[in-house]
Amino acid sequence: MSSTAIVHDSNEIAVEEKAAGDEWVCWGTLAKVIVGIVIAYVGVRAYMHAFAFSVGLDYFEPVFKAYWMNMLYAELVFSVVTLAGICTYLWRTRDRSLETLTPEEELSRYFKWATWLVSYTLVVMIIGPIAGESDAAWHQVVIRDTDFTPTHISLFYLMVPMLIVTGVGSFLYATTRLPMHSNKHLISLGIAIGGPILIAPNIGLNEWGHTFYYAEELFGAPVHWGFAGLGLALLALGGVVVHVVQRMKELIDEVVARA
Repeated sequence: MSSTAIVHDSNEIAVEEKAAGDEWVCWGTLAKVIVGIVIAYVGVRAYMHAFAFSVGLDYFEPVFKAYWMNMLYAELVFSVVTLAGICTYLWRTRDRSLETLTPEEELSRYFKWATWLVSYTLVVMIIGPIAGESDAAWHQVVIRDTDFTPTHISLFYLMVPMLIVTGVGSFLYATTRLPMHSNKHLISLGIAIGGPILIAPNIGLNEWGHTFYYAEELFGAPVHWGFAGLGLALLALGGVVVHVVQRMKELIDEVVARA
């Protein structure tokens, strides 16, 4: 067997081994992220089931502040610290020579980027059919009595900030690690990430409106109209998926051709 054939065979084996191993897909990291998010929200839901109706009906009671306002403050601090830490880490460890990135390494980074996108999508799924529906169910029973409510404290001040954290992390990872995103940005990704950020002022409007002039929790109330923007923005995730699949296919073809 010639030396050229030996080199070709060894390269092919290396590519196959890497494709089959954890260097391509960080299954452990992906599993930890998914399990961590699920456990965190299950804990929040268990807390809500235990106290949302017993000590969560009147914002002006001291017991409400002890059980819920302290939770709100902790959520806000956690969200700000987490976002600042992620942004600082991703920026300080950014790749300053993306032009020399090999197709193999770029493909590996797309798999890692998928972990960010999966975490973002998981938070979306929690906000919509789980947290959002539990909020609606709580209000159907209680209507609204005071400024803050237990379901809003978990939905607006924990899950929406986590959507911003995972979204900004996804955007910054792509900007600092992937050549196609270093000098230009994917419009669909910007829309999907921008939705949760732009919806934050509507959260304040919603709380203020319900407190001062709109007591009932009708789903079609004007103070709720702005939330439709979040749902429409999330539709842009389809464009992100199309881009990821197309680019990963191109990279896989390049890696196979180089083997």
